[in-house]
Amino acid sequence: MTLIHNQADPVSPLSSDPDSAAGTAVLERPQAEEQTERSDNGDADRYAHYVSKDRINESRLTGRPVVALCGKIWVPKHDPSQYPVCPDCRRIYEEMTKAR
Repeated sequence: MTLIHNQADPVSPLSSDPDSAAGTAVLERPQAEEQTERSDNGDADRYAHYVSKDRINESRLTGRPVVALCGKIWVPKHDPSQYPVCPDCRRIYEEMTKAR
């Protein structure tokens, strides 16, 4: 990569004097890939988690994962009524509803 200095225009971002310009710079953001699976050694799979109904419906249509209140990320496929409620999700939900 070659750095070009523009001595003729002191306000140019290519100027050799960085203190003389009040321009803007562009920072490149690293490309982030969406994680669809999270390894939790299967412990969180024994629970039903709290997720908004809108997010569940969206996940059913798109196949994209949801994020529970406790932070578990997964694509819902099972009937949650067959599992006990996640204690972390319940605690967080109760704290949220108490604050109202």
